Amino acid sequence: MVHNLQLQTFDLPPFLRSDPAMSVARRSVLKSAVIGAGLFVAPRLSRASGSRRETVIGTGDYQYRVNHAFAQLPDKYTWQTTHNVALDSAQNLYVIHEGRRDQKDHPSIFVFDPSGKFIRAFGAQFQGGGHGIEVRKEGNQEFLYVAAYQQVKAFAKLTLNGEIVWYKKAPMESGLYADGESTSTEPSWNRKGFLPTNFAFLDDGGFLLADGYGTFAIHRFDKDGNWKSCFGGAGEGKGTFNTAHGLWIDNRPGREPSIVVTDRAHNTLQIFSMDGVYKETISGFGLPANIDTLNNLMLVPELKACVSILNEKNEVVAQLGRAVERLDQVKDLRGQPAQWQDGQFVHPHDACFAPNGDIFVAEWVATGRITKLEKV
Repeated sequence: MVHNLQLQTFDLPPFLRSDPAMSVARRSVLKSAVIGAGLFVAPRLSRASGSRRETVIGTGDYQYRVNHAFAQLPDKYTWQTTHNVALDSAQNLYVIHEGRRDQKDHPSIFVFDPSGKFIRAFGAQFQGGGHGIEVRKEGNQEFLYVAAYQQVKAFAKLTLNGEIVWYKKAPMESGLYADGESTSTEPSWNRKGFLPTNFAFLDDGGFLLADGYGTFAIHRFDKDGNWKSCFGGAGEGKGTFNTAHGLWIDNRPGREPSIVVTDRAHNTLQIFSMDGVYKETISGFGLPANIDTLNNLMLVPELKACVSILNEKNEVVAQLGRAVERLDQVKDLRGQPAQWQDGQFVHPHDACFAPNGDIFVAEWVATGRITKLEKV
């Protein structure tokens, strides 16, 4: 099961070691089809200024220069499994990592300027459970929304400097949670526990929150963080989930607004009306983890070594850094940075677009890794 992750070790978890839906045979067929469609090409080296060499991935309109070392921490800090990324209007990058439970004074959120230079750190209260992070503009001010799982089991709204606006625990009024879950500080890997993962924002000022490792429900809150309703829950698909990990509001031009949820362990995206009514399922992914959109494009980071881009018809037009076969070929790849190859991903956990089309990727790897894909 996905909830059996051993995040403090470097062993590849069962859901990445064994997945009949993404067998080697199927992956080979998929790779052949992708190559035939011109969506996947091997990373290539090209000359930049001077004698420096750079790696470019993708093809056609979807080519990107790769910088796997974009965000570098000062020596006094260390990553522990980078989880999510978000940009503010000044193009500063906010990175949340899980952190270690026994390092309560160590920050869980780091901020980098547009060049990748470290600016500041905060968020010690999320240490050991840092997971989801998004930036939202409300009036003339921007705020961070943070979701934390494991023993933290909370979600919060912060200023960009880390000051808490509100901090909330399990929405007990939903009737979904075990008694005491709103005060518990122990991870609850079951369908009565609260382990929130990611946000999506609504036009009325409210937001959606995925309880991605707990009940698998999608909760709706008002602008002040008060619970209103929910949909989803555990099940076999078509409105229910096996790990409702990521979500986003699809407002791309020409499409009816909808809610997109990554049904991760089913390797699908599920589409819902804005009222939470199931509409359709898109299959063919490898543990999709989250969603972002820009203009007519949808971005889908997949834990199985790939970042996919979909067009306005939800057709895959690019698969970036795809290296799914290496997860089988190299044991414990996530814990062996020396085995990582330039231009290839290991476990993309989140990705976001910059306004100019660049992409930032956070990977679920032992040392943490933040990659910038600069659009060519």
